Amino acid sequence: MNNVTLKRIAEILGISITTVSKALKNYPDVSKKTKKAVLDLAKELNYTPNSFAVNLRTKESKTIGLIIPEVVHHFFSNVINGIIDEAEKNGYLVITLQSNESLELEKKQVELLLNKRVDGIIMSLSNQSNFDNHIKEIISRGIPLVLFDKISKLVNCSKVIIDDKKAAFEAVEHLIIKGCKKIAHIRGPINPQNAIDRFLGYKMALEKNNIPFDPKLIYTCEKVTFEEGKTFAREIIEQHKDIDGIFVITDLVAVGVLAYFNEIEIKIPQQIKVIGFSNWFMSQVITPKLSTIDQPSYEMGVQSFKLLFEEMSHKKKGTLFLPRTILLDTTVIERDSTNNS
Repeated sequence: MNNVTLKRIAEILGISITTVSKALKNYPDVSKKTKKAVLDLAKELNYTPNSFAVNLRTKESKTIGLIIPEVVHHFFSNVINGIIDEAEKNGYLVITLQSNESLELEKKQVELLLNKRVDGIIMSLSNQSNFDNHIKEIISRGIPLVLFDKISKLVNCSKVIIDDKKAAFEAVEHLIIKGCKKIAHIRGPINPQNAIDRFLGYKMALEKNNIPFDPKLIYTCEKVTFEEGKTFAREIIEQHKDIDGIFVITDLVAVGVLAYFNEIEIKIPQQIKVIGFSNWFMSQVITPKLSTIDQPSYEMGVQSFKLLFEEMSHKKKGTLFLPRTILLDTTVIERDSTNNS
């Protein structure tokens, strides 16, 4: 039987709809005999609660939205796992959407989630996104919002991030400690805050160690791909014969760098040392194994949901919630691409 309602169960048993509802919720003021009759009939008729009606009563959908730039990236897949694991513990479903680094698609996805009446949204912004109208719409509607990894400082919401500037500084200083004197940087696109901060960390490390900053040693990714890593590696070698170190925005691009150097038989780390960022699983598979910055991606997902859940709980109670930022630690992972021994 399809679309079985509380009213139908009540009519069959000759009791009130209220009694049926209380029996299904195990209220103590309903007799065991009545509870058993209701539960047995509900099972026989394959009754399931009308989630839409429940949502109207509780003003909760028990769903949250998650928008990320790309699913295939190891970092984001780990974040998704952390969010989903934590959401399930608290009875929430996660609608996961991929913006493909497109601002227009991100706008449509936000509109979709708002129309679905999700209880909250977690986002890592696309490269083109900042404090645009679709983000302002989330804030103006009072929908709890948490940004992670790729954020905008203009958005007044909770955030889960790492100190990209400090992590990049440590990556470049690692190269300098290993003897590098002329270090190129393959950076991310101009807009995202994490790409900006990693570039600034690179400059800070050079300045601290009295190495002149040379803008000609900066190569800017548009899409942050393996292919860009290979292309820039070729350009670096052709344009700067004396380069001895490269700091790369992320491991995916760094693996492209190593692949090209392997093709033309440049010795790593003897001739050029390379360090990436994020600790992607491929960084341990490629030869030589890639030194990198370990970014706690799963924990970032867990903390993102916890922050969102806290804000959703305050909203439900009608109490004030002040946005805050959680800063997670990073570490330098030294592997063969920077280790001469």
